[in-house]
Amino acid sequence: MEEKKELLTTTQKARRINFDALIYGTFAEIGAGQEVAREFFHAGGASGTIAKSISAYDMVFSDAIYGKSPRYVSRERLNLMLDHEYELLVERLSAIRGDRTNFFVFADTVATSNHQGTNEAHGWLGIRFQAAPTAKPSEIVLHVRMWDKDSVLQQQALGIVGVNLIYGALYLRADPRQLVESLQDCLGTDRIEVDMLRFSGHCFETIDNRLMSLHLVECKLTNAVMFGPQGEVLQPSEILHKKAILVERGSFRPVTHVNVDMITCAAAQFVQESAVKSKEVVVLMEITMNNLLSEGALDARDFLSRVDLLADIGFTVLISNYLEYYRLTSYFRRYSKEMIGVAIGINNLLEIFNEKYYDNLEGGILESFGRLFRNAVKLYVYPMSGEAYDRYIVESSRTRTSTHSAASNVLITAKNVRVADHLSSLYAHLLENHFIDSIVGFDTNFLGIFSRDALQKIRDHDLLWESMVPKSIAVAIKRRGLFGHGNASHDDGN
Repeated sequence: MEEKKELLTTTQKARRINFDALIYGTFAEIGAGQEVAREFFHAGGASGTIAKSISAYDMVFSDAIYGKSPRYVSRERLNLMLDHEYELLVERLSAIRGDRTNFFVFADTVATSNHQGTNEAHGWLGIRFQAAPTAKPSEIVLHVRMWDKDSVLQQQALGIVGVNLIYGALYLRADPRQLVESLQDCLGTDRIEVDMLRFSGHCFETIDNRLMSLHLVECKLTNAVMFGPQGEVLQPSEILHKKAILVERGSFRPVTHVNVDMITCAAAQFVQESAVKSKEVVVLMEITMNNLLSEGALDARDFLSRVDLLADIGFTVLISNYLEYYRLTSYFRRYSKEMIGVAIGINNLLEIFNEKYYDNLEGGILESFGRLFRNAVKLYVYPMSGEAYDRYIVESSRTRTSTHSAASNVLITAKNVRVADHLSSLYAHLLENHFIDSIVGFDTNFLGIFSRDALQKIRDHDLLWESMVPKSIAVAIKRRGLFGHGNASHDDGN
């Protein structure tokens, strides 16, 4: 095993860049002072690195230089800054030193905490750079949230993560995973969160940004990342801000008729809620890291297969580190005060009532439910056939959660499922007060379908699996050779 290299301080990183004769560029920073440029000036030798440092803090000046954008702390604003400053840098200096210089532009637009502490401390950072003189530029853009309570400490954290980004782009770009991990150098994850990251340009043509985003979760730089129906990496606040949210958690390995029927029926009920009518709704399919790691090490091909299949049928995907549902809904509350719906099956409902998951909470299951249901949250429960239910009870060996055995022709719903006796009054309270509702309008033909059965049939070359998934999913699985189908050796289209 290779010996771990000594961690460089922020000043050491800035000094190395300052004394690299190839590197020369512009710093453009808005909103929190020139915190990143300050690190380079402090390190010494900045005249060899900094062509220009600018902070167009006033909105009138900023608009005059970069043009208008809907929000000042936004990806759009950052892109305008990078475009303008890079074009200007190359225009003015390429004739003089372009044949011996790797030009770069670093930009950020940031909001630290106001005096009242009522705003979100966050920002967009980006670097556009050449890997060689006269080369076409490559780019890294990221969104950060700053967790320090004091604005001065937030500014300090911004300066450090900015230096880490620049250093990573210039010296670690050959190993993007190391680059991602280095963003927390001299900071740790308790001071900074990176919840969106995008690589682009010549240096990163082989990079899949979804894998890099997943690595953010793996190394705990964030607890959740999001991907759109086109496979694009999304910034959560841009998607969830002030929206009503409906989410279904699953393995989606593969996506089955049950998964689609569950979210479709739940959505039909969700939009009829008085608190949701006339509101914009976001529907998410969520996979936990715990699920992705269920067989040990993370399988990148397997991960991309699941995300791609969900994207194929138009869903936005959330990958999270939130095993408990109350932590997931608390995450959504960062971005929206609107109603949250959670679509779950009977098996997941019983897991929620399994007290072993709340040993870390002083108030146990009552505390977890207080957190889960306190702000307009409702569970929509998809039914299960009696036969499938009995199979679940036997396979899970969790009879202390429920001792209810059902006849094969009995439908198990939110209204007749049994939880542990000492929790039955709590369950009745939640049911009677509509914190929990039964899903209606479901297709009874789908109730005996389990993802793990479909997966096994795919691997066994049992054609019955095709009847267990939507037609478009079956076509994609066969075309791409996913989940062990056929003998396909090519990649899954990514």
